[in-house]
Amino acid sequence: MRTQVGIVGAGPAGLFLSLLLQRAGIDCVVLESHRRDYIETRVRAGVLEQGTVDLMDDLGAGERLHREGMLDPRLDIRYKGGVIHIDLPALTPGKIVTIYGQQEVVKDLIAARLGRGGSILFEAEATHITGLDGSRPTIHFKHNGQNQTLECDIVAGCDGFHGICRGSIPEHLLTVYDRVYPFGWFGILAEAKPFPEMTYSSHERGFSLASRRSPTLSRLYVQCGAEDDPADWPDRRIWDELQARLYDATGAELHEGKILQRGVIPLRAFVAAPMRHGRMFLAGDAAHIVPPTGAKGLNLAAADIRVLSRALIEFFRTGAMDRLDRYSDTCLKRVWKVTRYSNYMTSLLHRFESSTPFDQSVQQAELDYVAGSLAGQTTIAENYVGLPFEED
Repeated sequence: MRTQVGIVGAGPAGLFLSLLLQRAGIDCVVLESHRRDYIETRVRAGVLEQGTVDLMDDLGAGERLHREGMLDPRLDIRYKGGVIHIDLPALTPGKIVTIYGQQEVVKDLIAARLGRGGSILFEAEATHITGLDGSRPTIHFKHNGQNQTLECDIVAGCDGFHGICRGSIPEHLLTVYDRVYPFGWFGILAEAKPFPEMTYSSHERGFSLASRRSPTLSRLYVQCGAEDDPADWPDRRIWDELQARLYDATGAELHEGKILQRGVIPLRAFVAAPMRHGRMFLAGDAAHIVPPTGAKGLNLAAADIRVLSRALIEFFRTGAMDRLDRYSDTCLKRVWKVTRYSNYMTSLLHRFESSTPFDQSVQQAELDYVAGSLAGQTTIAENYVGLPFEED
């Protein structure tokens, strides 16, 4: 097989890129190792920055998002000193976020890609890549029980943290920055009326979060051990912990219901630099992971693709490599700002076993400061709704 851009991975990054290139008349093939139904149902992020919503609209894939997504104008942080109400549009002139599950984004993008005659090969497992230092790299993959190859001008590595693309870069050419947090999140998806707004809580028993996926679906998390077994978290335990940590002694806000999904999510921060090797460009989780406290993973992938698509369109139209050569540096500026914010929110709200009484007092003081400071609340708000894009 032959194409201009071989895209490894049909997550948000790969699908956004495929539609942007398709619209520009650039041929591309998407290889996805999983079944279509698997990637359309796995629950991931659900908070979309305005820039991501705008990208969906620009691609003509936002109709269902606007019909079913929920606008979220406020973020609440609960702690021992009370509740911090962060009014997003007041602090970030007019900006809000939209609650719409990542799996729904993926469904919409797949439908748009296939509906416009684009190619996605599901259950096509990329095994290795050759020729990255030349002008015609080749992706080797397995599909329908056969070994196949895809020759291309450019490889887009959008295959996530565990994919093969980043591993195709020689170790001595890649710098890895990594922080593994000493805890995880136990998360559930429940048939229960959600809180009216995104609600974070810092509690002496650990962090918790009440989020939404629809008017009848709640996405709820509690801080847990990184190696916890989900079997050690029966329904009653999870509801009791949420009740305690969300400071809701009356039970008026926390509605219990049937738990549809559950699992432990490890927390880590990871950045690989550069995000380019030869004719391969990494995007999304293939290049960086941020702890979910900042709700940035999908949005950061979309930001990468905004930069990469412009660079590729310029390359195929004019032959100019300038934007491609700047791609990694341009993206990493935003990646590190988002990593800083996600790490800040994680440190602000979680209980660390290694924390001394001094550390805990500083954490409490920081929360008290944010509660009484317009500047502190604005810092959280402007990062939460999404930083402005810098021109590449």
